[in-house]
Amino acid sequence: MSEMRDILLEQIERLLADQSGPETLRAVEAGTWPAALWAEVEALGLPLAMASEAAGGVELGWDDAVAVWVALGRAGAPVPLAETMAAAALLAQPRPGFTGLAQPDGAALWGRQAAQVLAGDGAAHNACFTPGQALPSYEPMDHAALPGGEATLLAGALVNAAKMAGGLEAVLTLSVEYANVRKQFGKPIGQFQAVSQQLSQAAGEVAAAGVAVANAGRAVARRGLAGAAFEIAAAKVITGEAVALVAAVAHQVHAAIGFTQEYHLHFTTRRLWAWRDAFGNERFWAQRIGQAALARGGAMLWPDLAAREDA
Repeated sequence: MSEMRDILLEQIERLLADQSGPETLRAVEAGTWPAALWAEVEALGLPLAMASEAAGGVELGWDDAVAVWVALGRAGAPVPLAETMAAAALLAQPRPGFTGLAQPDGAALWGRQAAQVLAGDGAAHNACFTPGQALPSYEPMDHAALPGGEATLLAGALVNAAKMAGGLEAVLTLSVEYANVRKQFGKPIGQFQAVSQQLSQAAGEVAAAGVAVANAGRAVARRGLAGAAFEIAAAKVITGEAVALVAAVAHQVHAAIGFTQEYHLHFTTRRLWAWRDAFGNERFWAQRIGQAALARGGAMLWPDLAAREDA
């Protein structure tokens, strides 16, 4: 872990611990822009962390950024910091303010609050829009400063996979803690074999998701987004599948209390379900992996897999 990543994680975790509780998440879900929290995020220089020094950043690597995004996922990501960090890494000259990443269908998290949105439809369409209108009016930018649509798609997939990995950790922690204090028949429900077995399965999925996301971040740091397309696709598939199992286990363990407005669990699980679909669900990315393997031919499948770590 780099020293810069340690510093950023400490700053973000302290900030989110103070300002990302259930009340903040309720306000965000009601459509309130967390202006005070975002102002503090900007004051710390976090949105430009991945930008070049010339653009005001510290050139944080993708592998270190993934660890930051995992921390954001654990806290429910009440601000679009991960998206802005990724956009700053893609743009040669990032603008001040929140930069959104648009999905291929044009949707962007908090798009109306963005200073600009980096759009990509999987081809070559890129633009930044001025917010505050019913429909975005696109303001063309210097295309030399813009990545291709595929880069936006891959970056968005990695961002959401990392947030899912963090959210999964939070859900597992809540579930284990609840199973250790909720009693039935005179003992904690976590001591019942059926419950402990479910939690063990969930823990395995959470661990696999964390490994897949960290591996994708290292691959991007070594080979760039295009060169790490397989690892990003695998991470999105693995985290998406983990969400399906872990969220189900968590709500089974918590029973009805997990859906109550007062309890924290549903704030995270609903975000997990949204991040699962964002920038392509597991079916979308599994199809891409399969198509790439078929294009290379069966004889190349194992050599290609074995060569990924050294590429």
